Amino acid sequence: MSEIRFDDGAAYERAMGVWSRLAGEVFLDWLKPATGQRWIDVGCGNGAFTELLLQRCAPAEVQANDPSEGQLAFARTRPGARGAVFLQGDALALPFEADRFDAAVMALVIFFVPDPAKGVAEMARVVRPGGEIAAYAWDFARAGFPYEAIQDELRAMGRKPPRPPNWQVGSPAGLAALWSGAGLRDVAVRDISVRRHHPSFEDFWESSLGTSTFASMAAAMPPAELDELRERLRTRLADAEGRVAYDSLAAAVRGRVPEG
Repeated sequence: MSEIRFDDGAAYERAMGVWSRLAGEVFLDWLKPATGQRWIDVGCGNGAFTELLLQRCAPAEVQANDPSEGQLAFARTRPGARGAVFLQGDALALPFEADRFDAAVMALVIFFVPDPAKGVAEMARVVRPGGEIAAYAWDFARAGFPYEAIQDELRAMGRKPPRPPNWQVGSPAGLAALWSGAGLRDVAVRDISVRRHHPSFEDFWESSLGTSTFASMAAAMPPAELDELRERLRTRLADAEGRVAYDSLAAAVRGRVPEG
């Protein structure tokens, strides 16, 4: 199984940035966070959700970290993300003192964290008592990943596309167990269903190449096999005018750091 990496911020933006914002809008509607809070965005990637956080929540401070300097370089170019501090770092060892923030968030990240329980514990450590810890993740178990159709067709062709190492946690039950296991209070979960529209199948295909999983597999496939995959997907997804629109499903969770 090949490693899943995200080092090209621009390619990630075409593939997943749009999806992240679509789900992030619903997520923030649900959280209804107060303005003027101090946030940490753990695993911020190319800053898609960080930018949304700044635009919608008028935070007093946003610290954002990610292991990929390539992703962070793109994040720093976002006009709407000015004011955020982007730092390279590890979700399992956040470089901040205890009780530093009012809220911590992981957007489409928890299933990539090598030790998800430790990742949640680290967020809880750096958030003050009464502060909120929240996340949303694609629900792979219910075929919620935006590029599930590609993975499904690859499997039908005898290929084995990789999933995130801890994909099982991206469900309401999995997230609730992690949050409760970390000792967080008032844990709540919900589904987030979002739809993306592509004006043409070619737009869908080109944007899909921004996913590291698909791009690496596509590069290794013989041309005839890649053409077969393309036509399978066109038949499956495109309407009579060649447009593509489909839904994806994420699970979201929230909880509070205990007081006293």
